Amino acid sequence: MTEKFVTGIIGPPHGLKGFVKIRSLSGEIDHLLVLSEVILRKDGRERCVKIEESLALPPALLMRFAGIESPEAAKALAGAELLVDRKQASPLLDGEFYIEDLKGLPVKAGNDESLPAGEILGSITGIVEGGGGDLAEIKLTDGKLKLVPFRKEFFGDINIKEGFAVLKNLWILE
Repeated sequence: MTEKFVTGIIGPPHGLKGFVKIRSLSGEIDHLLVLSEVILRKDGRERCVKIEESLALPPALLMRFAGIESPEAAKALAGAELLVDRKQASPLLDGEFYIEDLKGLPVKAGNDESLPAGEILGSITGIVEGGGGDLAEIKLTDGKLKLVPFRKEFFGDINIKEGFAVLKNLWILE
């Protein structure tokens, strides 16, 4: 399982003291306000930085990092990703999953008459935000990519520990 998660993206500078605006990828900011340090990743390089100050600015937040004291220095951080440990990520509610844990998860056929239950159909490559809700991108065993609504009507058991997801309605892949 993934132990580090991208939880936010640094946006433009804010003010004159080196603050940057952070867009939370989960839509929640409370778990970010209590952090004392994060890993910043930009252009393939990572570095650990101390957080000097965090301020709520819903739906985003402001952060000021050690050594960043001007708008010019803050501007250089724009586009960087904030990485945190799993235990510092936004807490999950019942029935929620971290996208990183879903990536690569094998997708099995459910109780559908067209295929035997348990047959591997492909694997989840990612989750895409759609207008009507999240879509699971599935790479089928024949190499084709399909988007399936990531909802209970289509997915049965999703077991991260044992490593599989069950697709209940195979017609959705047609």
